[in-house]
Amino acid sequence: MAGRGKRKPKSEPQNTESANGDGKKSRGGETELDSTSPICDVPAAVKEEVERLYKLRMPDDFYHFWGFCRRLSAENPRDALRETLGLQLVGPFDILSERHKDCSNTQPNYHLHCRYFYDPPELQTILQGSAETQYHMGYFRDSPEALPVCIGENEAKKGYSIKQMGDNLFGAVLLFLVRKRKERGRKDEPALRSLEEELRQAAESLGLPLEQKTKGMKLRDKKVVTKTFHGAGIVVPVDKNDVGYRELPETDAGLKRICKAIAEAKNDEERMKAFAPLQEMITFVQFANDECDYGMGYELGIDLFCYGSHYFYKVIRQLLPLAYNLLKRGLFGEILEAHLTNRSHDNLDQLTPA
Repeated sequence: MAGRGKRKPKSEPQNTESANGDGKKSRGGETELDSTSPICDVPAAVKEEVERLYKLRMPDDFYHFWGFCRRLSAENPRDALRETLGLQLVGPFDILSERHKDCSNTQPNYHLHCRYFYDPPELQTILQGSAETQYHMGYFRDSPEALPVCIGENEAKKGYSIKQMGDNLFGAVLLFLVRKRKERGRKDEPALRSLEEELRQAAESLGLPLEQKTKGMKLRDKKVVTKTFHGAGIVVPVDKNDVGYRELPETDAGLKRICKAIAEAKNDEERMKAFAPLQEMITFVQFANDECDYGMGYELGIDLFCYGSHYFYKVIRQLLPLAYNLLKRGLFGEILEAHLTNRSHDNLDQLTPA
């Protein structure tokens, strides 16, 4: 079988935390935002509750954006962008709005709240748009302990592709707005022009970059070992001896053909035969894990998850939780297990009012 040719040439050792912008620098390479800024007045206790419920650190732009939307709509910040852009603040924003306190579900799983069918554990939904396409944006992380590396967008009704939209909410929403203006052509509404100006001013005052590919994202790109089916890529530590990742013995197109043959097999006998090439790859993954190339099983598990067929769930459970544990990203394994158990295109709201 032809290899993907994705193994990186030997270079500087990869460090996940530095790739994620963790530490004293923001993800764009600038000095970290001042959380005491007037635009960011979320009480410390509320921030602690968000991070306790999600077990994830939230970046400063998350809280600044909430303050921005409160200025747009003091009574209902969650819907501040609905009329102009068709976007609603969801996910961890529901904690800031205290929506979770009036929930009929006594034990909601926050990792499943607004988690769409193709969302890998690395993606945390924060904005949702068209219900028809199940459009949504989310923070994308390489590690549960690190800050997000970018904002990703996906339309779950169309597939698994994740498109990067900058590294902060102001930039992502601005990119979405500019795209909307182009789609509407001459129907350039004053409300959109006003919102665009306010987004730019707020981002400038906070020192946030507005480009789709920021400096921090470009630095991460150098550490991405493979794009995977969803396109956002994965980052794993690779040492000076090039240990940490080895390519799969199959191209993306070839792996998709294997998946198609399995998922569309006419009967169990035909499906078992179609599984043979995949089983061979699983054996290669076991060898790779023994030699500390944990990225191989990570990649294969993510690709099978992206494909979406329930015929791969058993294999995904065999590959991905182990990869996450070996990479010390255990929370992602917990999120994956919960998602596979309840994976659906519908019933995504864990906080339905009582």
